Amino acid sequence: MINTETLVEQVVSEVLKHLQSEKLTLDTDTGETQKNQQTINFSEIGPAKPGDKEDEVVIGISPAFGVHFNSNINGIPLKDILREVVAGISEEGMRFRIIRVCHTADVGFIAHAAAKLSGSGVGIGILSRGTTVIHHKDLEPLNNLELFPQCPVMTLDTYRIIGKNAAKYAKGESPEPAPVVNDQMARPKFQAKAAIMHNIETKYVKPGVKPVELSFSFK
Repeated sequence: MINTETLVEQVVSEVLKHLQSEKLTLDTDTGETQKNQQTINFSEIGPAKPGDKEDEVVIGISPAFGVHFNSNINGIPLKDILREVVAGISEEGMRFRIIRVCHTADVGFIAHAAAKLSGSGVGIGILSRGTTVIHHKDLEPLNNLELFPQCPVMTLDTYRIIGKNAAKYAKGESPEPAPVVNDQMARPKFQAKAAIMHNIETKYVKPGVKPVELSFSFK
């Protein structure tokens, strides 16, 4: 009978092999697969500064977002996730800025850093694996307006609503929380991959480095 520790080691080993295979395919395939794996081309504008416009929402992305990872834990391209969040904000008539938070891989602190730099006081934090938080500058970092921890079951529609809700909070409204699916099997199914993605994410953390503002395009 296989004990729990041995089983976990086997699962992690298989996930690592899968991730390495995915990376190899992305790096070496020059055909249709690579063509479809569009990435985000980020350019650093400079240090992120506090906004002075009350009609903006700041989106904070994690250190490895679009650098090491191009899709979330469930294979949704990060370019599509970012596009939907931006679209949701824009549909509510609000501006957006994108920053990279370099000093932490904790989504709550990423979102709080974005909120503190936002002219409206509202920010969004997104990890590479897809976990997302809507935050306000006046809340404590471990509190938030809305938390979306089950990234494996989040859809692009969810991310669009997140953008819309963040914009509504910025306008002083009280929107209905974004509906989410609660799948009890999501955690055990993706736990090993989530842990590995988090470990990789933390390797890109730069303690003491302040957030930088980004421009972006898709390639």
